[in-house]
Amino acid sequence: MQEILMHPDELYPLVKLMLTAKRVEKKTSVWLLQPHWAFCYATLRKVSRSFALVIQQLPSDLRNVVCVYYLVLRALDTVEDDTSLAIEVRVPILRNFYCNFYDPQWHFSCGTKAFKVLMDQFHHVSTAFLELDTNYQEVIKDITKRMGEGMAKFLCKEVETIDDYNEYSFYASGLCGLGLSKFFYVSGREDLAPESISISMGLFLQKISIIRDYLEDINEVPKCRMFWPRQIWSKYVNKLEDFKYEENSVKAVQCLNEMVTNALLYVEDCLTSMSSLRDPAIFQFCAIPQIINMGNLSMYYNNVEIFKGVVEMRRGLCAKIIDQTRTMADVYRAFYDFCCIMESKVDRDDPNATSTLKRLEAILKTCRDSGTLNQRLSSFSS
Repeated sequence: MQEILMHPDELYPLVKLMLTAKRVEKKTSVWLLQPHWAFCYATLRKVSRSFALVIQQLPSDLRNVVCVYYLVLRALDTVEDDTSLAIEVRVPILRNFYCNFYDPQWHFSCGTKAFKVLMDQFHHVSTAFLELDTNYQEVIKDITKRMGEGMAKFLCKEVETIDDYNEYSFYASGLCGLGLSKFFYVSGREDLAPESISISMGLFLQKISIIRDYLEDINEVPKCRMFWPRQIWSKYVNKLEDFKYEENSVKAVQCLNEMVTNALLYVEDCLTSMSSLRDPAIFQFCAIPQIINMGNLSMYYNNVEIFKGVVEMRRGLCAKIIDQTRTMADVYRAFYDFCCIMESKVDRDDPNATSTLKRLEAILKTCRDSGTLNQRLSSFSS
């Protein structure tokens, strides 16, 4: 309630989003006649309520494809993330995961809560997969195979160098972006985007997630997970977990700022990718997560709270972004605003300040050169 009083302009979008969520639940209830689709959409809401809303931007044929795709990749993540299972158990599961789509009896017990249900009842996802057009099936199978191989590789090695970090992020989410661009092409709604641009969309989101999840990953039981590259964090501390401790807060923030600066490398590719989209529904589906994550990145920068708990965007601001993102002018304005916020937080004594400012200025110039900044009156950054 206090947030709404401080940001009254977010009340209407928030109420609208809540009503939309209710409509989505009713809308997808028609699948109750087909248990596999009922399971897929119900599970999607449980494992990612925000994605379940964003996916509604898509036409129905693509919505079903992306729903199955997302659940398959979350299932793959669940196997990778379950550190209670020995590596020698997880590796063959990951490498052969793509084969399971054709076995209606296959399931594998791992994960917790909704993710465990997803794995225990994966046959519903397989059934839905087999109802998709074969062209979509081939994309899902190819991406799952490549992602599973990559995840298996990094179960057996740590993220040591920045090249490792880039490679892991490619497997974990860059491939996801590539798959989405292929879906859009197969649907006939978009041209086939250059692979490097599509991959950048996924890399940007993945690196933001890795930054956000520092504390959750480092506290993972029974064994921590470490995706921050040693090449970066070893400049500041001897052990990655040292960032949790108050006496290392200055070094922690400096390392965090270098991680954020690294993520900024992909922003211009993301803007290029979004500006090439023709279909309004696909555009919104792609643009909304990118804007929200750019906003999150501006919050993470120079913020020691990342090492203490969850830092996330206000629900009201998320609702406003979902409600008001319609055109590239909205995207440029949002990225411009969030970059200005980040720029204002740069400490000139930070060891990465020059690199950070250089990357921010390049993004700001791209936004200014679009000639669209004056086409949008409201701001997402307030």
